[in-house]
Amino acid sequence: MVCAGLEGDARGIDAQALLHSARLIRCGRVSPVCSLARLFPGESGHVSSDDPMMATMAGRYAAALFDLAKDQRQLDGVERDLSLLSQMLEESADLRRVVLSPVITTHDQAKALNTLLTKVGVAGLVGNFVNLIVRNRRLFAIRDMIKAFRALLARERGEVSADVTSAHPLTPEQMQALAESLRSSTGKNVRIDTRVDPNLLGGLVVKIGSRMIDSSLRTKLNNLKVVMRGIG
Repeated sequence: MVCAGLEGDARGIDAQALLHSARLIRCGRVSPVCSLARLFPGESGHVSSDDPMMATMAGRYAAALFDLAKDQRQLDGVERDLSLLSQMLEESADLRRVVLSPVITTHDQAKALNTLLTKVGVAGLVGNFVNLIVRNRRLFAIRDMIKAFRALLARERGEVSADVTSAHPLTPEQMQALAESLRSSTGKNVRIDTRVDPNLLGGLVVKIGSRMIDSSLRTKLNNLKVVMRGIG
């Protein structure tokens, strides 16, 4: 049994493992491709779930990759490969343009990504996954997918996932100090995902779930401006 509209997308991507995903969304005894259709919104179906993460397209793709990696006992390897991809995206403005541009063809996107991934030794599940989302025109959401995968991995390990934005790259010592501080305040090991934003003008913005801790200089200056306007 094959769901109409998906057979062509699945062919030629070496994504047989990804298509073997009936268990991914616990949708019962259906064909692997139909399971994929229900997993990815906008392709041929829709999934309802009580998990807020699964309410987004990026979350569904991340959950597909996570469950498959877990089933094949490759969580650590997929985590490593996604970290390499995330680092490349963070460091290369050209790569971000390739990922985000709506006018670059899927052929050119796949060629560029596969060249880079081969260069850094990324293949297997992550390589197939990237080709799949390129073909489905979902590459623009890759960073959100990586973020969602990391959150799922943190949950699996009993950790808390924290998004940290800083004005400058954090040193290993600063990362360690931050991790210890967050572990002390949450009572759990904290998985930290970092991002650099020069507009912060110093300080950090830390988000754990819906809780945000903002110690950035820009926020303090903006708050001061509000106060000054009130006095005037």
